[in-house]
Amino acid sequence: MKKMKQLGLLLLFIWPQFVLANVIEVTLHYVGPTDGQIWAGVQQGLTEANLQGQFLGQNYAVQATTIDELKTIPTEQVTAILLATDANTVLDVAGLQQFAQTPVFNLASAANELREACLGNVLNIPLSEQMKQDAIAQWQVKNEDTPVHAQGWHEDFVKFAASQLNTRFTRNHQSKMDDDAWAGWAAIKMLSDSVARTQNTDGDAMLKFLKNDLSFDGQKGYTATFRNSGQLRQIVLLVDEDNNIVAEAPLRGVAGGLDSLGLVSCR
Repeated sequence: MKKMKQLGLLLLFIWPQFVLANVIEVTLHYVGPTDGQIWAGVQQGLTEANLQGQFLGQNYAVQATTIDELKTIPTEQVTAILLATDANTVLDVAGLQQFAQTPVFNLASAANELREACLGNVLNIPLSEQMKQDAIAQWQVKNEDTPVHAQGWHEDFVKFAASQLNTRFTRNHQSKMDDDAWAGWAAIKMLSDSVARTQNTDGDAMLKFLKNDLSFDGQKGYTATFRNSGQLRQIVLLVDEDNNIVAEAPLRGVAGGLDSLGLVSCR
């Protein structure tokens, strides 16, 4: 017993020094506004990633940059690119040869064209317009006269630890988490989880893991994964005119489950 206690004390002394000596430094590059909800979501994700990283030997930073500056950064220094921009800018950045094997996250655009382009390095976090339309259509089968709109997140969502995430975000940012904030948070969360799993910050390795091995818990239920179109599979919240959540799509009984929402596969 005495030897066990001595060993425990030794590990407590050695382990922090071992972790500090083997810290993985992860810098994520971000283009977009550095205020507003997407940025707040990114910052929330960053806070949580670094909290987890204290125990895993990982340190995260988000570098806000411009498209022109991004083009000058050596590819090997880029783990992932986060874009809170319009669809055309996402397509332009994803089309740069230097980032052909780097994860390019769309955090803002719902444009169907981004999904239909089926670019291998684009990962779309927000709901597409088609996903929203499909979710509303499912609702209207039995509720034809009840107007609803579709959201990716809602401040009153409580299932699947959503209430805890909403609470953390509101406490830290003095605002309610919405679709934009969730998208920013989700991108950082899935990247930090992936680094923790792979112990790798190489963009090519990260892209392969995200597209093929990711099993993401985004506090929304189901297991969120990426389609080959680059769209994140996820539930859609249906909200009425009084801002109440009335349903979650896919609705019960609808064939296809999550793949009843939006473009399923590249043609």
